Amino acid sequence: MAARTASAGRTAPRSAPKAAPKSAAIPQLAWHQVRPAPIVLVSGTEVFLAERAIRQLRDFLKLEDPSLEISDVQADSYSPGELLTVASPSLFGEPRLIRVSSVEKCSDTFLAEAIDYLQNPAEDTYLVLRHGGGVRGKKLLDLIRAGTGGGIEVVCAELKKDTDRHDFASSEFKAAGKRVTPSALRSLVGAFSGDLAELSAACQQLIADAGAEVTETTVDRYYGGRVEANAFKVADAAIAGHRGEALVILRHALASGADPVPVVAAFAMKIRTMAKLCGVRGGSAQLASQYGLAPWQVERAQRDLRGWSDEGLARCVVALAETDAAVKGAERDPVFALERLIGVIARKGES
Repeated sequence: MAARTASAGRTAPRSAPKAAPKSAAIPQLAWHQVRPAPIVLVSGTEVFLAERAIRQLRDFLKLEDPSLEISDVQADSYSPGELLTVASPSLFGEPRLIRVSSVEKCSDTFLAEAIDYLQNPAEDTYLVLRHGGGVRGKKLLDLIRAGTGGGIEVVCAELKKDTDRHDFASSEFKAAGKRVTPSALRSLVGAFSGDLAELSAACQQLIADAGAEVTETTVDRYYGGRVEANAFKVADAAIAGHRGEALVILRHALASGADPVPVVAAFAMKIRTMAKLCGVRGGSAQLASQYGLAPWQVERAQRDLRGWSDEGLARCVVALAETDAAVKGAERDPVFALERLIGVIARKGES
């Protein structure tokens, strides 16, 4: 199984992995090439790609064996013996996936025990080490890159060039079997040049909502006002309780050609995630796995939920459904319906 890829069926972007050490003796892979190995070092500053690579590996291993045991370890708040404990064979011998975060901030105890672990990795266990950059933990990384432990490195460097983001967006549509015109891709990448997570979310929204082909007209309808003001900024301001700011951003977006429908879609995306996580407890990695989200989405929703009540959130869900119908023809003035929704959400659903 160790030779198979965890992203089978995904069309890969043309961009090669970056910032990989030339002296490394282990395979240096891009995020979409992630595959099982005893040690999987996920390095680089691009958080979104790193989280997606780790999530794909988890999904692949779960598909191979649904009994997979998953454990999460924080390298910066590590308890002595924790790694050995979670890597120990269980009574029924299930395979194990151990996800270690914050290795770039690891404690001395973790560093020492992880280095010892490399000498004799546990059988049928996959240790994923997430290192976001910096010199902390360099000795551990050097050993992995030298081949100790039989690992691989998944390099998740930031996609700084438009060509890299263009290839990424193109791969999203190809993986979904959705046709997209070159001009639509250019418009989409231009609208979301600063945030890869939002670019991916926009691609998924268009994949879900658009017809057989995504054109520049489709992108303009959904994200025409995104360069200076966008649907997500409107939603963020309203959810934070800043009604006036949200209305200003909305009016600028509408004046730039944005359509009310994608603005409501942005609210729906955020409110649905908040509703899923309302009242639940746990770490971002654990909840992300449980609810099919990325850890960054969990952390953002948890921040957004501060100050909200269950009843207020429920009223906003109802208001959202009414506004969705209004902007799609149920009412004469979709802009007024959207402004009304912003007022409800800014008050956190309270009267």
